[in-house]
Amino acid sequence: MEPPPDAPARVRRRHRKSLVGLGVVVLLAVTGAPAAGAPAASAVPPSAAAVEERVFVESTVDSDHDGRPDRIALDIARPAGTGRYPVVFEHSPYRTGLGSPPMYQVNVDRLPQEGLFGAAAGGRGAVRVASPNLPGWLDDYFVPRGYAVVLGHSIGTGASEGCPTSGDQQEALAGKAVVDWLNGRARGTDSAGRAVTASWSSGSVGMTGISYNGTLPNMVATTGVAGLKTIVPIAAQSSWYDYYRANGLVVAPGGYQGEDADVLAKAVVTRSGCADEIAALTQRQDRVSGDYNAFWDERNYTRQAGQVKASVFVMHGQGDWNVKGSQYSQWWEALRRNNVPRKIWLHRGGHAAPSRSDYQATLLRWFDYWLKGTDNGIMREPAAEVEQTTGWRKLADWPDPAARPTTLHLAATSATAPGRLAPAAGTGVPQSFEDQGRTRTAAQLAARPDTADPNRLVYRSDPLTAASRLSGVATVALRVAVENRDDANVTALLVDYGPVGSTAAPVVVTRGWIDPQNRDSASTGAKVVRGQEYDLRFSLEPKDHVFAAGRRIGLVVVSTDYDYTLRPAAGTKLRVAPGSSVTIPLAP
Repeated sequence: MEPPPDAPARVRRRHRKSLVGLGVVVLLAVTGAPAAGAPAASAVPPSAAAVEERVFVESTVDSDHDGRPDRIALDIARPAGTGRYPVVFEHSPYRTGLGSPPMYQVNVDRLPQEGLFGAAAGGRGAVRVASPNLPGWLDDYFVPRGYAVVLGHSIGTGASEGCPTSGDQQEALAGKAVVDWLNGRARGTDSAGRAVTASWSSGSVGMTGISYNGTLPNMVATTGVAGLKTIVPIAAQSSWYDYYRANGLVVAPGGYQGEDADVLAKAVVTRSGCADEIAALTQRQDRVSGDYNAFWDERNYTRQAGQVKASVFVMHGQGDWNVKGSQYSQWWEALRRNNVPRKIWLHRGGHAAPSRSDYQATLLRWFDYWLKGTDNGIMREPAAEVEQTTGWRKLADWPDPAARPTTLHLAATSATAPGRLAPAAGTGVPQSFEDQGRTRTAAQLAARPDTADPNRLVYRSDPLTAASRLSGVATVALRVAVENRDDANVTALLVDYGPVGSTAAPVVVTRGWIDPQNRDSASTGAKVVRGQEYDLRFSLEPKDHVFAAGRRIGLVVVSTDYDYTLRPAAGTKLRVAPGSSVTIPLAP
């Protein structure tokens, strides 16, 4: 969850911050004109006195094992006076930026899981430097509108005590302690140790944030803490396994090959004495087998969705390949199963907030409804809005309830020529290819679909007679044999190809990955016998995408995905047998 771009430029900071440990600072906060659509109840006065202070809240966790509860640092901005205000709370590990620890090596002689039944290889290599995410608009925007804003420092980062634990229950409980303090249930002090209470808090708290800052609201919500009325997770995780793994494979977040849970902890930690705690992350995350284990299960919030008492407004980019789409999709479904009040925006951008002009105004309306009790109609609006090339489509739910599963079968009449995606199953012939994923990207392998390519297999549908929209999660069922190695990466790409004769570059719509050792379960691997065919069934990342009339739906099967999987030495041979298929949820 690398930090996204900073807050929108529409709201700029107009005063200099002075966050000090002792005492209180009173400043004059001046903002621009109110965003369009802001209800009258949240009209902005010409100016408003803002009180700012730093408080340390005593949590119930001891993540650094020093025998004392970790104290959580908070930077607070609130209206002056004696009123009681609802709270917008953003928790973050990025308050003082990121370090640049070494990443894991991704070019390997063999996949490490081959070592479960043979030899292993690995190492550490390249260095990555990232930028801090220090959003500055929340207080400027919300304080004049009658809110207090709390910017928290996650454990082991910024000015907080403890050690970062990359998404486990300790981080959730540390965030919960802040909500408890805002409701009078936890102890707070200034830097001199003097007791501080949140007498100005109404007890109604809403959390929001982008990336890791958005994942923390998901985490805190699963504690069921009283007073947390709503969360707005943006580009957020719901399962750390699906951030760093996929069906038994080590799969990187987009743009950060070689990162893992321990690398992220090393990047955000600001305190000494955490080496043992981070070493435990290294050991438990298991980069060898890639299996789902107790470490990842503790960081899977979808299984804890039944404890969520807050409403949830999910925002995510369809082009976000850092925090991939499965993170919002599986969270959305888990919330549905547990009858959690919810709303979702899926925009066309990447790892960031939506660029809609009414983004801030809608966030304000959401908080006004859930934290102030303002009946502004937001919960009577469509639950889902999806951005397409023609604008935003409003839906009763997502995926589009009109979408129906359509199964297309991989058909080939030649061992080498490009095949077809056929509506009916046929006999066909098996096809083979050889992995060269260290030198060619997925986009390069998907190109030139009219010619045979020894490093991939391609299958395309007939030209579409009418536009058709993928809405949801496509799944593939591949019958695959690894012919000359003890394991392999297997990657499937769903591709939007041009009409017959088109020379336009294809569009890789979505993709998915699996380890043949994990053909039966992400939790347990089993030996791969060379040359034996196995049925591999797995999901691609969710998507909402329109295939225009005349274009062709394509499925490309490769081994190594250069930008995401580990990259073993070239030469692994795979065979795809008849009986393989792809199932796509399509709406008119």
